[in-house]
Amino acid sequence: MKTARDVLTELARRHAFGDIEALVTGAAVLDGGTTHVAALCAFGQRVLDLDAEDFGMPEEVGEVPKDLLGRALSSRMPQRPREHPRGALASLRPAYALLLEVIAIRWERREMAALVAAVHIAAEYSALLAWEPVLGHAGDPARLKESVAGPGSRFGVAVEPGEARNCDHTRPERSACDRALRVAAEPPPGWRAYLDRQHSQVAQALGDCAARCRTPCSVMNRLDGDVRARLVERCKLAAEFTDGALVKLRHAAPVGHGFGVPSPEEVQNAWARTRSSLKRHPLAGPILTATADDPYPLQGLPALFSAIAATTIAPDTLLDEVSIRLTAALS
Repeated sequence: MKTARDVLTELARRHAFGDIEALVTGAAVLDGGTTHVAALCAFGQRVLDLDAEDFGMPEEVGEVPKDLLGRALSSRMPQRPREHPRGALASLRPAYALLLEVIAIRWERREMAALVAAVHIAAEYSALLAWEPVLGHAGDPARLKESVAGPGSRFGVAVEPGEARNCDHTRPERSACDRALRVAAEPPPGWRAYLDRQHSQVAQALGDCAARCRTPCSVMNRLDGDVRARLVERCKLAAEFTDGALVKLRHAAPVGHGFGVPSPEEVQNAWARTRSSLKRHPLAGPILTATADDPYPLQGLPALFSAIAATTIAPDTLLDEVSIRLTAALS
């Protein structure tokens, strides 16, 4: 018969951090170290839930190893305009590595609604991932103005009544872009409101500048020819992914507009259709050549993120490391 520690260890292997926390705080199943185990569990569950704004909560400091906290903070959105480090505004690459790990864990646990939600987040910010090599950051509003504003730019510029519309951005996108150029001077509540409601629209707008704009302004025209061409291809790939069948599953899940949850087979089929839609894209080779030997559950997804980012992005091991530390603490 399995002991209580055996059960907790198996739950740790399955990344069931919330269940472990409930068990160790609700019953005397450990001889000691309950506070440390509970803090590790709360931290692991927060990371698994992609609750990035709360990474590094005060109750975790001192109980969660600094190396784990530091890795999580690299995917955190800063909650104040001048907060340092800049986390996911400095680079989205750690966040996408974490997304890949979370997607794989959700697949193993057969939690398809959460998997589709993680895929949706990846799609929302994929254009910023493509822009990062050009900007030198991941769309940080504190640094964005130097790259997109100035003479000849229509980034965030309102269309006056009766004026010919020469920018493909929607009105909400123009409003979000205008706010992005000003929000670094706002107090923390305004900054957080921007991140919650408009930052993803700025990502979409920048993607449209590169992939879909019919009358490019200085946002694109200021770039060197090779840099611009590569950016266009990466943003087109990001747009194809965003418009693909896998991301559209969100609308059939509770995180979308319906009440159904896709099955693992439906997720695999949607990903296969998405990969098929990328066949003609010049960057799609590694995405399409991933085979069943690829250990990642959605074969080719790491290659897709890597192609968009113009650098290798592999699944993180942060949550696996939390499980290892938990297992050691439990034993």
